[in-house]
Amino acid sequence: MSRDNWVYLKFPSRPQNVAVARVAAATLASQLDFSLAEIEEIKVAVSEAVSNCVIHAYPHGEGPVEMEIRVGDEGFYVAVTDQGQGIADVAQAREPTFTTSRDPDHLGLGFTFMENFMDAMEVESAPGKGTQVRLWKKPAQVIFRTSSEEPT
Repeated sequence: MSRDNWVYLKFPSRPQNVAVARVAAATLASQLDFSLAEIEEIKVAVSEAVSNCVIHAYPHGEGPVEMEIRVGDEGFYVAVTDQGQGIADVAQAREPTFTTSRDPDHLGLGFTFMENFMDAMEVESAPGKGTQVRLWKKPAQVIFRTSSEEPT
């Protein structure tokens, strides 16, 4: 039986939908051989990607967020896309502690968390055209040995 599976979601950029995105990502990720810690990392990374849409993409209201999640032999993949205001300087936005938010609770670590918790991250954005964040992760290869086996 193939392990390939996918889900496509489209929802408004509301804070309560961050939890929906987390649950969907965790549900599909759990179909692979991820540890609980790895699933938590995926949930954090997805939360950050969707939160960025809620906080930054549509500063004057709500807009659509699209999320594509895929799992299979190649691992876990998610793309989070908005049609919002976009990012003028993606390299600057990826710098730790950079934020355009005036809220002191926003530390500017979203991209840092995504990059550290996932195996790969790509960000495409253009002012006035929105942003797409793509994230990949493979389950860690854990090898258990008996005490009599020599490491390879």
